[in-house]
Parts: sequence; C-alpha cells; structure tokens
Amino acid sequence: MLLGTVLVLLLLGSAGPASAHAALRGADPGDGSVVKSAPRHVTLTFTESVALLDDSFRIYSPDNHRVPLGEPEHADGRSDTARIGLPGGLDDGTYTVAWRVVSADSHPVSGAFTFSIGKPSPTAPAVPAAPAEHPITASLYDTGRYLAYIAAALLIGTVAFAALCRPPDTAPLRMPLVTGWWTLLTSTAVLLVLRAPYENGTSPATAFDLSAFTGVLTGRPGIALLTRLALLVLTAAVLLRLSRLRRAHGEPDGRTSPVRLAVGTVLAVALALTWAAAEHASAGIQVPVAMTSSVLHLLAMACWLGGLTALLIVLFRADAPPPVATVTRFSRLAFLSVTVLVVTGVYQSWRGLGSWSALADSSYGRTLAVKLVMTAALLLAAGLSRRLTLGLATAASSTETETEMEEKEKEKEEEKAVEEATAAVRERLPELVASATSDKAPPTAPALPASDDGTPDSPPPAPSPALPSGPTPSDPNEPPLDRYRRALRVSVLVEAVVAVVVLLVTTVLTSTLPARAEAEAAATGTAPIAGLPAATVVTIPYALDVPGGKGSVQITLDPGRVGENGIQAVAFDPAGALDSIPELRLSFTLAEKDIGPIDAGLTDRGGYWATSDLNLPLPGTWTMKATIRVSEVDQVTESHPLRIEP
Repeated sequence: MLLGTVLVLLLLGSAGPASAHAALRGADPGDGSVVKSAPRHVTLTFTESVALLDDSFRIYSPDNHRVPLGEPEHADGRSDTARIGLPGGLDDGTYTVAWRVVSADSHPVSGAFTFSIGKPSPTAPAVPAAPAEHPITASLYDTGRYLAYIAAALLIGTVAFAALCRPPDTAPLRMPLVTGWWTLLTSTAVLLVLRAPYENGTSPATAFDLSAFTGVLTGRPGIALLTRLALLVLTAAVLLRLSRLRRAHGEPDGRTSPVRLAVGTVLAVALALTWAAAEHASAGIQVPVAMTSSVLHLLAMACWLGGLTALLIVLFRADAPPPVATVTRFSRLAFLSVTVLVVTGVYQSWRGLGSWSALADSSYGRTLAVKLVMTAALLLAAGLSRRLTLGLATAASSTETETEMEEKEKEKEEEKAVEEATAAVRERLPELVASATSDKAPPTAPALPASDDGTPDSPPPAPSPALPSGPTPSDPNEPPLDRYRRALRVSVLVEAVVAVVVLLVTTVLTSTLPARAEAEAAATGTAPIAGLPAATVVTIPYALDVPGGKGSVQITLDPGRVGENGIQAVAFDPAGALDSIPELRLSFTLAEKDIGPIDAGLTDRGGYWATSDLNLPLPGTWTMKATIRVSEVDQVTESHPLRIEP
C-alpha cells in the first residue's frame, strides 16, 4: 500500500492531457460561429474513433423545425470524424446541432452546439433539452454489466482456486462454477440485446428492432459480446471434457496437469480481453499498456474475489475442513492478486484522473475515491484473513508435532514392555519346560506394565511451540486448530461481503466519464446545451371485449412541431408490461384547414412501431387517430387531439 501511494504521487504529478472517452475536438462550422452562406456539411472531429448511429445528428432551424438530413458518415474515411450533409436553401439565423455517437470504449457520447447563417437569431430556443439516455435502458444495462463482473469472478476464480490451491474435495465448487457460467452467459446475452437501445438512448422495447440489432453486431462492443458468448461455449466444452477425462482415468480432484492449466489460462485471458477491448482501456493514451493492465486487473480481481468465494464455500460446505495446505496456497494466491491489483489500479487511476484536483472535482474522481476507501477496507479484511491463515498453519504444525511425539513415545513404551516380557519368559523357560512335561498347569506370564486404564504408561508430551496471537476462544477447551478455523470463516465472509460492494462501485466507475475526457470536453467548449426541442408523448388507452383486447399505446413524436417528425409507438398491457400487437396505424387530420388524413406509415420494428419521416405542414390542433388491431378480426380506433407548435 505504501508503494502504491508513492506511485500515485509520481504518476499524477506528471499527468498530461488525454482522454479515455470520445471528446469533441472541433466542429465545422464551429460552435457559436457565423458563416456568410449555408455550408454543405456539418463535420465533427473527436479525440478518438467513434461509431455512428442512424440518428447521430439532429439539426433544428431558427424556428425550431427539424431539418431533413441524410445518412451520417465519416469524413474522408477517418474514423475519428462524423459528417452530415445539409439540404440547400437554408434560411438565415441560428441553427442547433445535436449529436450522439458511440466512443471506442463502447459508451455513448452526446452534445450540442450552435452556428448561425448570415446573422444570429434574435432569440434562442427556450424549450429544455431531452434526456440523453433512457433511464430504464441505462439501469438494465448497468445491472447486466454488474452481474457480468460477478459471474466472471465466480467462473475464473473458482477454476483458479481448484487448479492452484488443490482442495481434496471439489464437489462443493461445482455450484459456484455452474452459477458463474450461466450468469455470465445470460448477462452477456442481455447486454447484446440491449446494446442498440443503450447506444440510441431509447426504451428497452426498441431492442426488437432487427435492423438496429444487426448494426450492433458490426461494432466493436457487439463483436466483443459475441466473442464472449463463443468463448463461454468453448469454456463449457473444455470443462466437460476435462471432467470426463478425470473420471475415466480416476485422477484425484486436486491434481492439474500443466497442459490443462495452460488451456485454462488462455481461456481466462481471452475472456478478460472481451472487457478490455470494449471499455476505457481500448481508447485514449497508451492503449497497449492500458489493455494489458486491464486484463491483469480483471484476472487478479477474479482470482482473489472468486477464489475467496470458493474458499468460503469449502470452509462452510465441505464434508471435512480443508487442509491447511489449501488455505495457505490461497493466501499466497491472494497476496499476489492484491499486488497486481494495486499496481494496475494505480496506473488506471492515473490514466482516468489526470490530476489530483479531479479526485474531488469530477464524478469519476469521487466515485474512484469511494472505491479506494472500500478497497482499503477490503485489504484490512484480507490482512486479517492472512494473519489467521498463518495462525492456522502454525496450529496445524503444532498439532502434528504433538501427535508425532505422542506416537513415538507410545511406540518406545510398547517396545520396552515387549522386551521386559521376553526377558521374563526367558528366565522362566526351564520351569515352563518342566511344567509342560508334568501334569501341573504352567505358571502365568508376568503382566506387562500398564496404567490404570490398561494401556502402557507414557511420559507427558513435550510442550508445543507458542502460537501467534489469534482469536479469543469461546470455549476454553476448544482446540487451537478449531478456533482458527472458526475465526477464518468469519473473516472470509466479511471479506466477501465487502468485495461485492467494491464490484458494484467498479461497475459504476466503468460507466462514468473519466476526468481526463471531461476536462478536455470542457476545454473545447462543446458541452451539451439547453434549447433542444423536447419530444411530445401521448398515451391512448383502448378496450375491446375480447381476450387481450385491453391496454394502451404510448406514442412519441419528436419534436412534435411543424415539419419533419419521428414517431415511436409502444403497446402496453393493463398491468403496464410491454405488449405486442399485430398492427398499428396512425393518421393525422387538421380539420380547420381541411388537411388530412395524413397516414404516418408506421412499420413494425420488432416489438414497436416507428417512422422517421412524418411531415406535418401547419401548426394547430390536429386529430391523431390510432387504429389498433389485437387479432385477425378484432380492432379498435381511438382519437386524440394533438397540439402541433410552429
């Protein structure tokens, strides 16, 4: 810990500017600039490569109308740029550009800025900005990430404990091994399904959009998740194969060949790479070093915390207490893991923070401070466990020494008794022979020297060596070995509970914008601004006297103003859960101007209905008519007034 503190002082003292999230480096036209004529493109340049979305750009005219746009692209084939073409004939005034991309470390990044054509508009838009992400999608995605971390620790740590610590009975370890594998497989699949809504900032219902899901599979995060699924299938096949070979050859559970150990190491490193390739380590400064550090950090965490869980299960659920050698081997493994965690953690903290002030002035720094405090508590618990392990080893050695001394003394007494009996028989041999030739009964042989309970006397055992200070016995007659085992169970349990909290904070930290990137984004002056038009949300209930004929449809119009609008519609059942309906049609009528009905042209996106090119030409109170079909022959039509602002 002292070495880690010195490294923090040295590294943070020489920190330079860099980022681990994509930050907007520049824009053309620039933020707040005034150009004489309408530009042909809007081009953004970032600090690292970015992935583009179908809706990466939203541009609003001076009167808050959404400008029709084409497909976004990278400028000049450079992956760190984003460009969108503008239509001709744009009016003078101030335009608002809202952008959203996915940085190389898999996190969505968004922002907004303004530029003016001819001259700035007299007044700025006054409508507040829409949220950058959907709260339910973000919560589900973060939960999946947390479960994936726990599952990886269980899977890798349990295998490492069985292979390196060699417990004689591995049957109790099958439960955490299977639980870790299934949890990691399920959480990875959920993350893959939720990837498109997470990137686009939409509701979980949009995960059923086949086109968006297909696009995710071509990005770096999607490829990493797919690779993880494939590696998990391969890991299951290898574990089953090894288990069958072990049973077929009758090998003991505690023995692992070097070849199998190498195969397990390769699979563990490959799994860790699926995290490193899609998170902070894959972008920013010193990517090769950061990737290596991230892999080592994750493997050390898994060996320590996953192995800790395996040790806890063995201590509580095994038929017999684990040998002292097993506990001692894990103590060495945990010490090595903690050393790796400290070194890699210091490096990653320097890379994410950039300066001491960021520790208190940024969300990343404050979250990191919480993690450091919890990690310090974890190290204290680990130190206590290590001390108890040393005490357990000393107690076991002392017990073995006492047992060996007692057995040797007993053997000596037995040999002495046999020699005395033999000598007595030799002295009376003539008398015994004479008795055998006569009718007299032979005299009885002399009895062996014995104690009151019939066993040979033995001297008192030698005093045992002094044990290190340890837990106070609850029972004065409790053997030292049992006393240390009982205390070790409690300390390992406390250590595991604190470890769960540390993993939770780590998950929050990996989804928080690093302080370096935050500082660079602030320096460019391209932070998100207010003034973006908010979406209009309408909920229409419906009811039919047929099974499944009741529910509601939530319809979102973006921006809900004159001009081009996007629509997303999601159906819910009476309990508020997502529902699937065979068909949904929307039409819009402005009766006072005799306009309509205008068909929205919704298409099924795999669980929800949407369109991106509904044009409402005039302001006023429109009538939105929704036709919901719930079966092959049953449908209902509901109407709702809708105010469209200019």
